[in-house]
Amino acid sequence: MQYSYDEIFKYIKEVKAAVSAGRYRIEINNKRQKNTELFRDYLISEAKCKEILLSLEVNDFCEILHNEHKGFEHELLYVFGKEVRLLQRFGEEEELLSLYIKFNKFFNRYVIVISFHKQEYPLVYAFK
Repeated sequence: MQYSYDEIFKYIKEVKAAVSAGRYRIEINNKRQKNTELFRDYLISEAKCKEILLSLEVNDFCEILHNEHKGFEHELLYVFGKEVRLLQRFGEEEELLSLYIKFNKFFNRYVIVISFHKQEYPLVYAFK
């Protein structure tokens, strides 16, 4: 899939506007166990999540994927990676984590953060 730096910059700007306005949610449910594990293993508040999302830059962008769920194949999912420091829930130290963040921005300017968890494998960044 072809994309330019400027297209990703515009996309991130729109995502940040939605997040700033509170028009987003992070999926925490049985189908998103890895997201749940992040919140179980680290002290991470809603404010910290918002801060992380608002800190995303074009250089954090990795790829665009087609939604693989039946009936939603037309949706495009944007993948980003971000290094953040989080305090372990059952420890005394902050840990530098590489996060995998994948979301969908809808035309009504609402963002669903589908993935928000530790990276399982190294990501390839499109503009680094």
